[in-house]
Amino acid sequence: WIVDGAALAAELELRRVWLLNDLQATAYAVPHLTPTDLETINRGEPTEYGAIAVVAPGTGLGEAFLVWTENSYMAYASEGGHTDFGPNDETQIELLRYMLKRYGHAGYERVCSGIGIPNIYDFFRDSRYATESAAFAARLDAAADRTPLIVQAALDEANPDPLCVATLDMFVSILGAEAGNLALKVLATGGVYLGGGIPRRILPKLQTGRFMEAFVNKGRFSAMMSRIPVYVVLTQAALTGAARYGLERMSQH
Repeated sequence: WIVDGAALAAELELRRVWLLNDLQATAYAVPHLTPTDLETINRGEPTEYGAIAVVAPGTGLGEAFLVWTENSYMAYASEGGHTDFGPNDETQIELLRYMLKRYGHAGYERVCSGIGIPNIYDFFRDSRYATESAAFAARLDAAADRTPLIVQAALDEANPDPLCVATLDMFVSILGAEAGNLALKVLATGGVYLGGGIPRRILPKLQTGRFMEAFVNKGRFSAMMSRIPVYVVLTQAALTGAARYGLERMSQH
């Protein structure tokens, strides 16, 4: 189905309606976020007016970026979540083979999102990395969404599930690598912001060093990568960004 701004404006009896990509809306919020809206993963050395990257694993994997234009940041949408998954070690190479057999194509969203976490879990289970308990298997079979169960079991300090821990560890490494990829492509010296529902849910895992190890693992550019700030967005930034965008556009008309 097609969403048309002019048609929506007529239906709602409004003068004008602007349509935004969801990650574009999140990106527009970034320049207006306060320290309480963020958790710092890497303090880095931010460059004033530097480009900013936004990576948001939720149900899918959204990516966007901002560049400074005259007196404000302009946000641009992308479909970067559907680029080809690039493994970084032998286990990830085996994951890629597994995903290619399952789907024919393996984009980052298939392994770095809410739909990606169960895929990684299935890979470890089918590879016999550890034995899946019958009770947990039954819970997964009954769940409409397996991701929250896997995340919860991985973060259970008292009795962590080995398959779920391996799943979340690999997810964090893949997220770090892909966030680093986007940072390199747009030269995000202004920082990388992790949005979406998953990063704030798995914050303890992002703070272990695994994420940054994958993020900076860019060969000759590793030193530069270590200077890029990385933050987790703790708020519903898309609504803030949409509001800011609307206010700016209305002030121009």
